[in-house]
Amino acid sequence: MNKLLIVDDNPEIRKQLKWGLGREYSLLLAASGDEALELFKNHHPAVVTLDLGLPPDLDGATEGFRCLEAMLIEDPRTKVIVLSGNDERANVLRAVELGAYDFYQKPIDLSELKVILHRAFNLAAIEAENRRLHGVLAIEGDGMSGMLGQCPRMLEVFASIRKVATTDVPVLVLGESGTGKELVGRALHSRSLRREQAFIPINCGAIPEALLESELFGHEKGAFTGAQGRVRGKIEYADGGTLFLDEIGEMPASLQVKLLRFLQDKMIQRVGGREDFEVDARIIAATNVDIEKAIAEDKFREDLFYRIGVVTITLPPLRERGDDLVLLGRYFLKRSCAEFGRRVRGFSPAALAAMREYEWPGNVRELENKVKRAVLMSTDALVEVWDLGLAPRPAEVETAAAPVDEKAAAGSCPDGEKKPGGGVTLELSGLKLKEARLKLEKELLLAAVRKYQGNVKVMAAELGVSRPTLYDLMKKHGLH
Repeated sequence: MNKLLIVDDNPEIRKQLKWGLGREYSLLLAASGDEALELFKNHHPAVVTLDLGLPPDLDGATEGFRCLEAMLIEDPRTKVIVLSGNDERANVLRAVELGAYDFYQKPIDLSELKVILHRAFNLAAIEAENRRLHGVLAIEGDGMSGMLGQCPRMLEVFASIRKVATTDVPVLVLGESGTGKELVGRALHSRSLRREQAFIPINCGAIPEALLESELFGHEKGAFTGAQGRVRGKIEYADGGTLFLDEIGEMPASLQVKLLRFLQDKMIQRVGGREDFEVDARIIAATNVDIEKAIAEDKFREDLFYRIGVVTITLPPLRERGDDLVLLGRYFLKRSCAEFGRRVRGFSPAALAAMREYEWPGNVRELENKVKRAVLMSTDALVEVWDLGLAPRPAEVETAAAPVDEKAAAGSCPDGEKKPGGGVTLELSGLKLKEARLKLEKELLLAAVRKYQGNVKVMAAELGVSRPTLYDLMKKHGLH
């Protein structure tokens, strides 16, 4: 029976849902955030109904959002249906932005909720079966060497790997720097019949031309000054296994000829040697160079291209992978937290918005490094834009205040004691807490408008809210 976690502080609602859903699902009931997270970690339900107004913040949504983020960090595939009596549009947008499957407004109509639950469980079952049959999410340990993705173009990449891995045909992997070309090479090797033998990578663009030939083919004693003895090359070390030639587009023309001969005859000769000998190594090559342009400019041999590119696998840049960005970000966040012993729950809405707008020229490698940095630098429960290095850390906001006496301007109270706090200053005399909060909110907005001249993207990042939320706040306070 499918497991359903119900999180609600209201005992009457828990009783209603237990009575109405108990026959269809195996129910787990929680009245608080901590209790819900404990049940979630122990039972891993596929679907959760989550009330946002949980103790101690019954009138707000802080605790509900904390639970939502923690659950999706633990398992991003969980279908979380947010149930709330709070119909603020900002909460709805934030819940969906954080990864909620659906949002349902109280009071609960059991028949409507059953339809939503039925769809959620069906989708979860389809996704699970798809992963089982086709490896939609190829995570460490399943032969995809740590690659993760579910966009259509990455599914094509995974399908190509599965099709050609068990053959010995040469494969050419194309893609921008940082897209994971070596991971494709390792995945092909780990799923091949050669997986028990060596996987030997060499970067053809990182080794000087004078040394690359010796690195690839090895050398005999006395072949050149300093050659004290026989040294095996990378091709020889890959005998029985796989040789991964990274950045093959940077290989000098003279070595392209020798590599072509090896691909044709499986024979090599060490530098300074006279004897040919056979090596059985599968070749997987990769480059970020436009090969067709390089061929047209006589920088790369066309016959070598046809030899190494029997099968070509093209990796998409991160900016074209859609929701894979958030999936990868959460994966790297969880892994980095485990590596560094940190407890960061997830990304703030502003951070997620900035991540989606950023072009990621360094692709997946850049995302991994920025998330790792954010985990180390973050001082909050959520990663902010500045932790990722996508925006400067906001300075203390100061606004122009109405004229006050010199003693107040000096930061003292009438009785000579220091006035606490700094930044935006409010005269709280006669104000209720709600009024003071609204006044402070408006002054912060005004300060941000003046400081950034109405640049909504930067203002939202500085204030730590999404752009839709910022628009709502400005509308509320009559700011345009």
